Amino acid sequence: MGRPRRDHALGVACVLGAAVLWGTTGTASALAPAVTPLAIGAASMGFGGILLAAASARQIARQRRELAGAKGLVVLGGAAVLVYALAFYTSMRLAGVAVGTAVSIGGAPVAAALLERIVDGRRLPTRWILGAALGTAGATVLCVARGDTPDGASSGDAAQTAAGVALGAVAAASYALYSFTSHRLIHRGITSRAAVGATFGVAAIGLLAVLAFTGGAFLDSWRHLAVGAYLAVVPMFAGYLLFGWGLARVAASTATTVSLAEPMIAAALAVLVVGERPPLLGWAGMALIVACLAVLAVPLPARARPRRRALPEPAEARG
Repeated sequence: MGRPRRDHALGVACVLGAAVLWGTTGTASALAPAVTPLAIGAASMGFGGILLAAASARQIARQRRELAGAKGLVVLGGAAVLVYALAFYTSMRLAGVAVGTAVSIGGAPVAAALLERIVDGRRLPTRWILGAALGTAGATVLCVARGDTPDGASSGDAAQTAAGVALGAVAAASYALYSFTSHRLIHRGITSRAAVGATFGVAAIGLLAVLAFTGGAFLDSWRHLAVGAYLAVVPMFAGYLLFGWGLARVAASTATTVSLAEPMIAAALAVLVVGERPPLLGWAGMALIVACLAVLAVPLPARARPRRRALPEPAEARG
């Protein structure tokens, strides 16, 4: 009994550690304001993707035939990761770290369920409708909150926040598409390490091309280089490894629930380090998005769960 409990505790600690590392991405990127968010996203997930592909090289080599047979899914997943990287960091730059993170993370499970409805014809359960309503209300409140600031620049702030929220929604949809393609690859018998490594390896090609055109500011100072290196190695690569180790020891539903700490960490760091001061209404909007996540992520009681054939869960990675 002792060892299973220790393994479970270690798994929860690994997932929580990954959520903490992921929660630092917005704050770290804010420390290099002269670097465009496109360059930040391209560098962090481009080099991070190379590291993930290298760490999964054995699995990719063993299943190269299977991956070649599913190259359409791999390329589609890679394109989704590319869009996610660019939209996520731009969202945080426009709307703020706390808001951009909350919308990007809060919208992902909603978008994933909607994608399954469109592609697989799965019925949207009542809890999804409730979660989607909470997430949509939260995003709306965030935009209204910025528009109510009494600083004389409310209209510009509101428009900028709305653009950031919209890009957060794009990031959420892109991440949902990546998770969908990874799930399909795993369902075909490809290991999660090979699926994720190949997908991020493909994404890295496009992201490094974007970096070549936008990353000049990284060379302006050692601080900028340090920020790029940190984002690629710590939240992206180390966070993925921690999350993978956690998934090996706890249920996917437990891991998803524990990872709800990410938007909390991002918001706390945005206030303490970056100096963001969202109005009370803004905090209410973020609370609605966290409630959306909780409704969608917390597992149902055993009696309330619908019966369906279990499918393998993809290992997730965020940047």
